[in-house]
Amino acid sequence: MNEELLWLEWTGLHMTWWKLIGLTGAAMFGGRWVVQFVASRRAGKPVIPRAFWYMSVIGSLMALSYFLFSSKQDAVGVLQNLFPSFTAIYSLYLDIRHRGWHRDKATH
Repeated sequence: MNEELLWLEWTGLHMTWWKLIGLTGAAMFGGRWVVQFVASRRAGKPVIPRAFWYMSVIGSLMALSYFLFSSKQDAVGVLQNLFPSFTAIYSLYLDIRHRGWHRDKATH
């Protein structure tokens, strides 16, 4: 998975499957703030929707896998994504345990 993706050669970027996974993870981890912003705007107060935690878990695990399994193998990147992974998994667990599986569904 460290070989260059030839179908992306036209972009001029050196892209491998691992780099694509890492970039997708970084985008998802950063994009969770957009989800939180939109949910807070709608609610008129600060809120953290469950999608924030799912995006945190998936994004940090994807970025962590890039630093663990690609040719990059960077200890700084591993540590940078290991601790957020643990925190996001634990926060998601607490959210589900405290509010149940269907928290974000509207109740009337």
